[in-house]
Amino acid sequence: MTFGRLERTPAPKPMSDINMTPLVDVMLVLVVIFILTAPLLATSLRLDLPSSAAAQPQEPARAVRLGLDKAGQVYLDDQPLALDALKERLTQIAQQNPLSEVQLWADQAAPYGQVVTLMGLAQQAGLSRIGFVASQK
Repeated sequence: MTFGRLERTPAPKPMSDINMTPLVDVMLVLVVIFILTAPLLATSLRLDLPSSAAAQPQEPARAVRLGLDKAGQVYLDDQPLALDALKERLTQIAQQNPLSEVQLWADQAAPYGQVVTLMGLAQQAGLSRIGFVASQK
């Protein structure tokens, strides 16, 4: 008996075409998402609001610069003031707009007690929003 070679099946050829099915699936999902979200982004609530004299927009909060140098001189918006005049001016500002913010600029060498005194004057006047300003290194 003679044995010959066994028949082999030919090896599969490499596929040179791109499979388009996953790409089409992803694109269809993106189209559906855009179709659903586009009307939500474009619509807005259209109302015919009633008018009222009491519905006036409020004045925006004003920032007041309160400064203290190392010699103990107090400044309000870069104008030197005595403590009595400062107290009156802060009260006027609080009456005009109680949401005004006090930006406290104190020298590094200024005594801590004077800084606390200025904070107390601002709070007594009715200004409770106080921010401390520091320089960037």
